[in-house]
Amino acid sequence: MATFLYKLGRFAFRRRHFIALFWAVLLAAACVAAANAPSAGSSSFSIPGVEAQKAFDLLDERSPGSSADGGSANVVFKAPAGEKMTEADNKAVVEQTVKKLGSGTEVASVTDPFTQRNAVSKDGTIVYAQVKYTAPAQELKDSTKDFLEKTVEESRDSGLTVEIGGDALDTVAGTGAGEIVGVAVAALVLVITLGSLVAAGLPLLTALIGVGISFAGITALANALDLGSTTSILAMMLGLAVGIDYALFILSRYRGELAEGREREDAVGRATGTAGSAVVFAGLTVVIALAGLSVVDVPLLTKMGIAAACAVAIAVLIAITMIPALIGYAGRKIQPAGRKSKRSGGEEAKELAGDKPNMGTRWANFVVRRPAAVLMLSVVALGAAAIPVTQLELGLGDDGTKPTSTTQRQAYDLLSEGFGPGFNGPLMVVVDTKESGDPKAAATTVTDEIKSLKDVATVSPAMFNEAGDTATVTVIPNSKPSSTQTEDLVQAIRDQADGIKADTDAQVLVTGTTALNIDFSQKLTDAMIPYLGLVVGLAFLLLMVVFRSILVPLKAALGFLLSVLAALGAVVAVFQWGWLAGLIGVEETGPIMSMVPIFMIGVVFGLAMDYEVFLVTRMREAYVHGENPKQAVVTGFRHSARVVTAAAIIMICVFAGFISSSESMIKMIGFGLGIAVFFDAFVVRMAIVPAVLTLLGKSAWWLPKWLDRALPNVDVEGEGLRTGTEQQSEDSETPSSEPQPQPQPQPQR
Repeated sequence: MATFLYKLGRFAFRRRHFIALFWAVLLAAACVAAANAPSAGSSSFSIPGVEAQKAFDLLDERSPGSSADGGSANVVFKAPAGEKMTEADNKAVVEQTVKKLGSGTEVASVTDPFTQRNAVSKDGTIVYAQVKYTAPAQELKDSTKDFLEKTVEESRDSGLTVEIGGDALDTVAGTGAGEIVGVAVAALVLVITLGSLVAAGLPLLTALIGVGISFAGITALANALDLGSTTSILAMMLGLAVGIDYALFILSRYRGELAEGREREDAVGRATGTAGSAVVFAGLTVVIALAGLSVVDVPLLTKMGIAAACAVAIAVLIAITMIPALIGYAGRKIQPAGRKSKRSGGEEAKELAGDKPNMGTRWANFVVRRPAAVLMLSVVALGAAAIPVTQLELGLGDDGTKPTSTTQRQAYDLLSEGFGPGFNGPLMVVVDTKESGDPKAAATTVTDEIKSLKDVATVSPAMFNEAGDTATVTVIPNSKPSSTQTEDLVQAIRDQADGIKADTDAQVLVTGTTALNIDFSQKLTDAMIPYLGLVVGLAFLLLMVVFRSILVPLKAALGFLLSVLAALGAVVAVFQWGWLAGLIGVEETGPIMSMVPIFMIGVVFGLAMDYEVFLVTRMREAYVHGENPKQAVVTGFRHSARVVTAAAIIMICVFAGFISSSESMIKMIGFGLGIAVFFDAFVVRMAIVPAVLTLLGKSAWWLPKWLDRALPNVDVEGEGLRTGTEQQSEDSETPSSEPQPQPQPQPQR
């Protein structure tokens, strides 16, 4: 691997015009394709195999014109203080609004609250009209939404309070200005780390090119593959973070090779062969973790994972080809490590001059002297941060979790005030009476059984389709949609299904947004263990090949579990409990969105392996070249701690920039990934890893001989590259008449 990448790096350096042209053309082609592609909104949401989805599919089959999955809007009216909505003037405004809404495009039906059952509150102050659309909410035209908002605004002129709930006004996920701030801070860290504006600009340039290609590619394919806006934002988040980090590692290694006196082309090759090998395997672990999300069998999650994996793969390819090419263009503007800071007495220059050890060396020496204490304190700290995970509640966001300034949230609160908290999360019970001898009697049995259950507010009469073989019953719970009581009610109805089928030959299915959310959360929970097994197992094998060890990959996996649990604990504390929520703009607390934990597990695992590979590779390189285990730990930190710290800070800044997003899931993931990188880089990799390797000693690098022979030798640390190229250099300088020096034996693996 190292030899191949060494040759690739030198090729890119020499053929820099070709490499630059290739990526420029690819970026231009992707942008042109994106500009000419039809736009796509949020991805359609389906969960194959769960009961709620089966019920939706049955309704689409039996009542194709019912638009079971169509968008909807609840237009809620509230009378001024001291008045009722049933008064003539107020009633006339509502009826006029309903009539106008019915004339809009893409409208399937509009209900009149004064003729609809249970649409007027008991005190008469609040009513609502429901607008059903023929197209799903994410596919509604802008003109349809504008017409809805304009009509409601005209109704407000009469003095009524009018708000719009439902999913019809859901907008495409957006991001805030935080990303710009995050990139600006990342640029500052790069300048400090690399010592010049030119060197700092290269990782930013390559990362932006990679993100541009990924984002444009996703945009071009969004309509064809049903990719939502969230998919492109997550791909951009990860592509930007890893793109900067991967380029930083190669560039830092290049400056280190220059400091050892190597020619620029050779230094580029060696940097690409060593740090580039670490980049390839680190990127591969991220790709495995993201692509592995497909085992959950949720199309939306699978698309998000694969799109993000492609963004990471592009970042890897750009790092190992375009960075060497840009180094060729930069020439002597990129100085050897320590050259620039030496004039100002910088820490890096003093280390190279032998004046004093750098901070990484001092920290490693401290850990090596007190490994047990450092290990214990680190584990206790992460364990304490993980405690909130025990109270984790999963769900999908609804209007009740939106900011109070939005019309959706205000409509949600009005409906709760007028009709009870469960009104915002109705359950739809679908009764398949095709095999029943008496469909109407079967439907009556279902409604009677549901009325006898706990936490039921109202049950509507059964409504049959035209064929008379499928009925729907609307159930309003007493509790809010995200409560455990509502979840218990869904399960109670489903528990009655077998008995009803035995008595009436009718099949009962529970669906609706609330039931779909419950099924989704359960499916993700069930998939967690298989997903962890797949991702951790594959990455364990990969790291075993890289490090020629069993205990090092095991330690890496256990460290990952600590960091991800601590990060999830922090997410629960902020977004569910409300701790420090105001600092990051969380206006409403509630259940953690169902996709966040499993997506975080995949991404954090991949990123954790990044730092593991980058840091431990230098330790193994020192060990392979003859240093004892404790010396190897210190040497690895001396060469890698500074750049790993900078890379972690950059990644934290990039992720933190997405906390300003208007999309709650993006906000959660941005915060979760940022805090996870902090825990993993600064606690697990900087403290637990050196402590464990010190305690293990030589046994950390133990591998059974039979397994050593069976595993491929990928040579990530560049041992073959070092011996091969140096031997060639010695041969070229030695006269042919003199005996050739024999290569020194290398320590056993």
